[in-house]
Amino acid sequence: MATRLLYLARHGEQDRPEIESPEVGLSERGRRQAALLGQRLRAVPLRAVHHSPLRRAVETAELVAGSLPTVPVYATELAGDHLPHDTDPAGLPVAYASFLAGFSARERADGPRLAREAVARFATAPIDGDVRELVITHNFLIAWLVRHALDAPERRWLGLNHHNAGLTVIRYSSTGPPSLIAFNDVTHLPPELRGTGLPSDYRV
Repeated sequence: MATRLLYLARHGEQDRPEIESPEVGLSERGRRQAALLGQRLRAVPLRAVHHSPLRRAVETAELVAGSLPTVPVYATELAGDHLPHDTDPAGLPVAYASFLAGFSARERADGPRLAREAVARFATAPIDGDVRELVITHNFLIAWLVRHALDAPERRWLGLNHHNAGLTVIRYSSTGPPSLIAFNDVTHLPPELRGTGLPSDYRV
C-alpha cells in the first residue's frame, strides 16, 4: 500500500505584516521560526520541498532547506496565496462576508482554479511507493487542504488559522479517506515564537 504524507507549513512571520506586498520577506522572528522548522524536519525522508513564489515563503524555504541539503526545492504557483474558493457570503458572519467582498472577479476565478490544481497535485494517494513532500505555503491553502481532507463543507476553510511555521500533516492512501495526522503543530518552536500569524485574541 503506497501512502503520501503531505507536510504543510505556513511561512515564517512576515516583516511589517501591515504591508500587503509579495516583496515583503521575513522578520527576524520569522527567520528563527523557519530555521527551527527545518531542524524539526531533518529526519523526515522528504522527496521534495515545494513553496510559494512570494518572498516570505521563498525565504522560509531557503532556511528550511538549510537543514535538508539533499532535498530538491521547487517554487510553484500552486502553493501561492490565493482565494481557494469563491464562497457565497450569504449566511456568513459579517466579518467573513466583508473579507470575501474584497476579492476581485479575477481572484475569485483564478484562486479556485489553482486550488483545484493543488489538490490534484498534492492531495492524492501515490500510484506506487511512499511519498513524503513538504509544501511551504500560506494560510488559505492549508485551510483548504484540511477542509478537503475532512470532507467538510466548502465554506469551512474560513476560520481556520495557522501559526507561522506551524506544521500540518495529512496522510493519503488508496485504501480510505485522507487522515489528518497533525494540525498546527508548533512543538518545534519555543513559546516566544508561537502564535504569530494568529488573530491577537487567539494568542495565549
